[in-house]
Amino acid sequence: MSITLHHVAQARSFRVLWALCELGVDFTVEQHSFFDGSLQGEAFRAKSPASRVPALDLHGRTYFESGAILELLAETFDGGLGRAVGSDHRGAYLEWLHFGETMGQHLANLTQHHIILFEASMRSPTVMRLEAKRLAKCIGAVVGAVGDQAYLLPDGFSMADIAVGYALWIAQRFVDLAEIDGATAYLDRLSARPAFQAALTRDGAAQIYTQDFYPPPPKEAPNA
Repeated sequence: MSITLHHVAQARSFRVLWALCELGVDFTVEQHSFFDGSLQGEAFRAKSPASRVPALDLHGRTYFESGAILELLAETFDGGLGRAVGSDHRGAYLEWLHFGETMGQHLANLTQHHIILFEASMRSPTVMRLEAKRLAKCIGAVVGAVGDQAYLLPDGFSMADIAVGYALWIAQRFVDLAEIDGATAYLDRLSARPAFQAALTRDGAAQIYTQDFYPPPPKEAPNA
């Protein structure tokens, strides 16, 4: 079976890269860039209608949307990363799997304002501060759910940890995880997994986040 992941370093396609490494399957990574226009062509748009990564060539067809791909991979390969319909933790599994997208929207707004909108006049300091707070609130909810467990679900690691864990890995660029009890410990457990480390080696050179931290702009003092 031929598997090809269309990927941009640090992008949401990292979720699929990590999942494939967890599953231990053979696959090829085809690297792309957000900045050279190559994703906007008709050939790639046929793979992903929004011209975004990931796109995954699997079983003779191409799939897009990282959350859907994670579910598909969990159902296709016997890696114990999904939760079957009717199982005790199926509901929580689906909730947290898709909560990764909630976190992703805050990350997208922060990335847009800190990095993509490179001129200061185009950025909104208010949005940057609000989105950082909203993201921190989401992280608090995640680590609250983890609690004293190792992972989100009491029966162990799952695709939900990959979806949320990727968001947490990127979130540390915008939120000080040390200020949220349990956040650093959870991310450390995730990033210590051999499959996460293997995914890092195949991620590629940083294209999006070139700073360790992007602080929210300070709130201006009111006029005297």
